[in-house]
Amino acid sequence: MFKAILALALALAAISHGQIAVKADLLFTMTGDLKPIKDGVVLCGKNGKIRAVGPASQIKIPQGYQTLTAKVVTPGIIDAHATVGLSGILNSPKHDQEQLEKSSPIQPELRAVDAYNGRDPLVKWLRDLGVTAVNTGHAPGTLISGQLMVVKTNVPSITSMKDTLVPTSAVASTLGAKALSKSPGTRSKAIAMLRAELMKAQSRLLKIEEAKDDEEKDKPDANLRLDVLVDILNKKIPLLMNAQRHQDIAAALRLQEEFGFKLILDGAAEAYLLLDEIKAAKVPVIVHPTMGRPFGDLENMTFTLAAQLHKAGIPFAFQSGYEAYVPKTRVVHFEAAMAAAYGLPQEVALAACTIQSAKILGLEKKIGSLEKGKHADLALFDGDPLETTTHTTGVIIESQLVSALAK
Repeated sequence: MFKAILALALALAAISHGQIAVKADLLFTMTGDLKPIKDGVVLCGKNGKIRAVGPASQIKIPQGYQTLTAKVVTPGIIDAHATVGLSGILNSPKHDQEQLEKSSPIQPELRAVDAYNGRDPLVKWLRDLGVTAVNTGHAPGTLISGQLMVVKTNVPSITSMKDTLVPTSAVASTLGAKALSKSPGTRSKAIAMLRAELMKAQSRLLKIEEAKDDEEKDKPDANLRLDVLVDILNKKIPLLMNAQRHQDIAAALRLQEEFGFKLILDGAAEAYLLLDEIKAAKVPVIVHPTMGRPFGDLENMTFTLAAQLHKAGIPFAFQSGYEAYVPKTRVVHFEAAMAAAYGLPQEVALAACTIQSAKILGLEKKIGSLEKGKHADLALFDGDPLETTTHTTGVIIESQLVSALAK
């Protein structure tokens, strides 16, 4: 009895201190050619980083490590665009719907960190399914709805910017029917309004640069809205533009060419009509959820978009997305599964919700793959992660076991 209690205490101590060894029948490291390692091992160190990864024949598990086993192990799943934490599980406008502010069409100053609720059950629901990081924040619905951030799903509250991976990962913009209201009422008006704001930011940037070169000139006073747009023009923050129709995608590409900012296309339901143009602009795409309703701007959506982007050599990732009805979020690897069913290779589908998401978000040196020195974020499964009958058996974030299948 004493030995059993001692063994349990040692195991719990090992987990609490991040000493975990994970053994997998198939280990998807998402490196190199993306092929999995058979009978693989990952060692999660005390510092929250991966200590070693490779075949079991080459990796010795040190004494004191708690060992977990799974049929399949992948890097922690990354949702490339979500609203979770701002949109909650109750779907109640008075309680947990903070993702869209419609009092003005252009509000880049709205920060995701100021509204995020990591304790919402919807965050835990995603975490328990293997999602370890989300690029979350303000939803499509206005010309510029606000900022997004990247945060781990085990962060309950953001008391410091250090609690996020990226405090401002992008600014969300919308072109098309979702952005139209009394003003703007048409697509041309919408683009004119965006162009006018970006031109104001250009003028402000010029004044800031002149003040740097001339000590006698005063630096312009802080401007909460324009300073965010200046950061976009300086390529410090990308503009994530939700555009579904081909004419809206084309408008986004024209604006990017005109002002030179970093552009990420969001949704892009009709991107298959502009593959050459998107590739030439070197713009990545965060693919619209396949569970979107095919009407309005989404009437020409296709389940084969990811496969077409892959064939064209355009970087892309998957998202849970946002709709104005329940559910407010989805499971991003379901989107990968749907894409695999419609022609996308399995490894590429997994990459598009792990390493490719990390690359688009500029975080590939920290997360997205299982490599020595990177964050020890892992998702454990009892089968193929892209099968709906598969269960998540464990989730590790920075060497801590944050979720485990109830026995």
